[in-house]
Amino acid sequence: MKRPRDKVLSREAMVEGFGPGRSFTLAFTNGCFDLLHPGHVDYLARARELADALVVGVNTDASVRRLAKSPERPLVGEAHRAEVVAALASVDAVALFDEDTPAELIKALLPDVLLKGGDYDASRVVGRDTVEARGGRVIIIPFREGFSTTSLVERIRRKGTRAE
Repeated sequence: MKRPRDKVLSREAMVEGFGPGRSFTLAFTNGCFDLLHPGHVDYLARARELADALVVGVNTDASVRRLAKSPERPLVGEAHRAEVVAALASVDAVALFDEDTPAELIKALLPDVLLKGGDYDASRVVGRDTVEARGGRVIIIPFREGFSTTSLVERIRRKGTRAE
């Protein structure tokens, strides 16, 4: 069994192992994954069911800050966020990306299935054109109700209460 940090790959290693020329179906998704919660775990497990392998792009710290989630985010550094995502059995590999979007990583990998969470409209998913041009699919996976990193952070700040 691989150690989680061994599943965190450079972009070059990710493309070499999971890019064009592969003999299996590849699913790709991305996100910040600042505080991993059951909504993330469910989403990634459901994503993995749609292909032979799932790779995840994780925003670097600088990329998260540019998304302007809040001045204090990310709460957890990029290397640790990537390692925690990589620890999930549903995830085959993780790569950090520093750009504002994962468009370049998607172009390099050419996944068969591109996934995003329920707050996205499929027509606006970054990389959609790249994936669909090759006959791939874009799938929106509904959120698991009651879980959001932003709401967890706000709740902790507001009351210091424990999440249920």
